[in-house]
Amino acid sequence: MEWNSIIASMIKRTLIPILADALASSPAVALLGPRQVGKTTLALEVGNAQGGQALYLDLESEQDRARLAQPELYLADHGDKLVILDEVHRVPGLFPVLRGLIDKNRRAGRRAGQYLLLGSASLDLLKQTGETLAGRIAYLELSPFQILETPHLPDDVLWVRGGFPESLLAKDEARSLRWRQDFIRTYLERDIPQFGPRIAAETLRRFWGMLAHHQGGLLNTAQLARNLGVDVKTAGSYLDLLVDLLLVRRLPPWHANLGKRLVKAPKVYVRDSGLVHALLGIADKETLLAHPVVGASWECFVIENLLAAAQGSDVQAYFYRTSGGAEIDLLLAWPDGKLCAIEIKRSLAPRVERGFHAACADLNPLRKFVVYPGKERYRIAEDIEAISLAELAKEIHG
Repeated sequence: MEWNSIIASMIKRTLIPILADALASSPAVALLGPRQVGKTTLALEVGNAQGGQALYLDLESEQDRARLAQPELYLADHGDKLVILDEVHRVPGLFPVLRGLIDKNRRAGRRAGQYLLLGSASLDLLKQTGETLAGRIAYLELSPFQILETPHLPDDVLWVRGGFPESLLAKDEARSLRWRQDFIRTYLERDIPQFGPRIAAETLRRFWGMLAHHQGGLLNTAQLARNLGVDVKTAGSYLDLLVDLLLVRRLPPWHANLGKRLVKAPKVYVRDSGLVHALLGIADKETLLAHPVVGASWECFVIENLLAAAQGSDVQAYFYRTSGGAEIDLLLAWPDGKLCAIEIKRSLAPRVERGFHAACADLNPLRKFVVYPGKERYRIAEDIEAISLAELAKEIHG
């Protein structure tokens, strides 16, 4: 399939208007996301939309780092431009300089949106910016391509290959899988050592693979530690690192005091479905459909797409489970207290289980949906609708 040249030109990132709004209202914006997800491409597109006045500096480049030998002077000389600083964690000494320049511009009454900081790790960047740029910076996350951005592709292609551009737009399944395998290897051998203590690549790959096998399951750090042959603290640090690199998500349980015995452990899953399949050696859809991970892979694919669609709306995501069997796969909570309960089924004739009804009776969500692979939208019950992933993502995105 010749996806690359034709489809790439059709894809428009849903984050563009959100990023533009953030730049218009905040003197600095941090755009976070894994490597190879398209942060630089998006940043340059937004910069070009501002009349081509953006200044782009790749801080992994020795030449660009040399320009910042005197950062306050250099950046002050370009104070009339949007300055894009890629892989900003490479030069942590920049953050106090940025704070000084932002405050100076504020006193002079100059416009917001002067600095766009790109980073591949959330914790590392948040620690540094949180200490120096509090009240001066907005945070956004760029996910891999999501279903709202790829309407010209069959949903199954996005699910099987995942949303990283080079994987999704590869010419065939073999090249897509090879790219993902190379991506994993590069992260383990080159990228991860930049962000934490030295970890043997093979050990961390086994751990990442365990998470893929356990996709969407409740976190049991002690069991992971035993399987890996390390102590619990070490296994926890490995998980924290993958979460901070935006490669793994911990989905927290709903924690309201309802007089129920609630499950307290988070669910954990590898965020990109294509990486899950690469870690498990799943090359194509036929192999995936015969693999035990198929249901969990689909569930997590749906969750990740819906959360990407919800970005910018201050929605919080949870799951709900009690010891008595009441369960909701995804619970979306808005700041005004409204709840949306979402059940996820990999079936063209989805049925709602007793546990979903019991959970909804506990929480009384405003809306209830069952996401399934079909296209038709219809009522399963008086207050429960079956809906496609793309249609529900569109509703949530607004």
